[in-house]
Amino acid sequence: MEKNVQLKYRLFRRRNGVFYWQANDSSKQGTLRTSNRSEAERLLNAMNESHRQPTLNLNLARAYLAAHDPKMAHRTWQAVMDEMATHGIATTQQRCARGFRSKAYHPIRNKSLVQTTGEDLLTVLHANGNCVAHYLRRLHNLAVDLGWLPWPILAKRAWPKIRSQSKRALTAEEHAAVIASEQNPERRAYYELLYETGAAQTDAANLTAEDIDWQNGVLVYRRKKLGPFSEPCRLTIGKKLTTLLRSLPCSGDLFPNIKKSSAQHRAAEFRRRCRVAGISGVSLHSYRHSWAGRAKACGYPQRFAQEALGHSSHAVHEAYAKNAVVLCPSLDEYELVASKKMIRLPVAYPRVM
Repeated sequence: MEKNVQLKYRLFRRRNGVFYWQANDSSKQGTLRTSNRSEAERLLNAMNESHRQPTLNLNLARAYLAAHDPKMAHRTWQAVMDEMATHGIATTQQRCARGFRSKAYHPIRNKSLVQTTGEDLLTVLHANGNCVAHYLRRLHNLAVDLGWLPWPILAKRAWPKIRSQSKRALTAEEHAAVIASEQNPERRAYYELLYETGAAQTDAANLTAEDIDWQNGVLVYRRKKLGPFSEPCRLTIGKKLTTLLRSLPCSGDLFPNIKKSSAQHRAAEFRRRCRVAGISGVSLHSYRHSWAGRAKACGYPQRFAQEALGHSSHAVHEAYAKNAVVLCPSLDEYELVASKKMIRLPVAYPRVM
């Protein structure tokens, strides 16, 4: 039996004169279906070359990549995670850094980018949910955009669709139960403000008396999530909101104690309040869904509601008001109301020359 340990397969001949191959690592055997030595050696050489060629191609690709970018051959997914954690505003950076510490990314964290296969990414995707799928796709696209990946590992169609989970709004009855069970006046006013404005919990906690323009009857605040250069929200102060704002401090922070607490602490306190009131399946963010649903149900113009909630995307705003129940008016009554509000323009007659 002829043996070469550097090759994948070796050649041997049985008593019947037929040549066979045998794998050096597993001792698996198979027939070459020939008694001619030269033909058997040619077939065996083809088998060994087919096994060695991917390794040779990979080594050749590494040499070219190293000449183009010396770090490319050894750059791992952790480097992409570190780079993404520097993008966006401070809260976005913190959220990315915190998310990338998850064990879900351990299978690829220290894996070289150029050695990552589609199977590696699919393994992570299938073992986790929407959040990991969203951020893994962003990591992949960032690596391609930066030139750290010479080509996409997964095509656009191969990425799984994000199946969003529906979040429900807080009903008027549930909000009343929360207010009734809350003994702290500052938190009670804070929940009332969220219900009347649909503001995010952090934006509402950071409101000051200087954000209230009493002369024009407008509440002006900026969404922290959108950054310091975004256009602020300007919400007209209605009767209920006027009564609420009049009961708050006339200067400085409207909710001084709530502002000092973290978002996690505020969310935990609200969950405790909901348990006391016998309410489940909601969070502080449900107030935004509640406001969007109320606006849609009463026919509030969508462009105004979208501005009030700080949504730049029409699709995102539709998702917030998805479960709203809209009672459509009869067409004849709506036409009658519209005709009474119509402004008739004077008819311009042509001049007679």
